Amino acid sequence: MTREALENGMKTRRKVLGDEWVDLALKNTTAFNAEFQDLITRYAWNEIWNRPRFSHKERRLIVIGTMVALGRWEEFRLHVRAALESGDLEIDDLKEILLQQAIYCGVPSANTAFRESRDVIEEVLSSGRRKKPR
Repeated sequence: MTREALENGMKTRRKVLGDEWVDLALKNTTAFNAEFQDLITRYAWNEIWNRPRFSHKERRLIVIGTMVALGRWEEFRLHVRAALESGDLEIDDLKEILLQQAIYCGVPSANTAFRESRDVIEEVLSSGRRKKPR
C-alpha cells in the first residue's frame, strides 16, 4: 500500500506541478527531508489530490485561493505557474480567483497576488511552455 500510494502520488505530483519542479524537489532531497518528501507525496499528492469528488482543476482553484489567504507567495507562484503551463487554468480563471480573494482575504493580499501573477504570467508566456487550455 505505501509503495503504491507513493507511486500514485508521484504521478499526480508530476501531473500537477510538472516534471521540472518535481525533479528539482527530488534532487534537493536529503536525509533530513526525505521522510517529509515521502509523506507529502503519499498523503498530499495521493490521498488528497486523487480523491474523486473534485477535479485537479477544482483543487488548483482551492490551493491558489488558500495561498492568497495565507500569503504563501512561493507556493502561490508554484501553483499558478503549473496551472498555466499545464493548461488547466486560463489567465481569466486566475483573475476571477484573485477578484474573489480580494473580498474574502483583503485587497492588500489580492494586490500582492495580482503582482505575483503578472510576473509568473510573463515568464510562462515568454517561455513558450503554456499548453492550450483544456
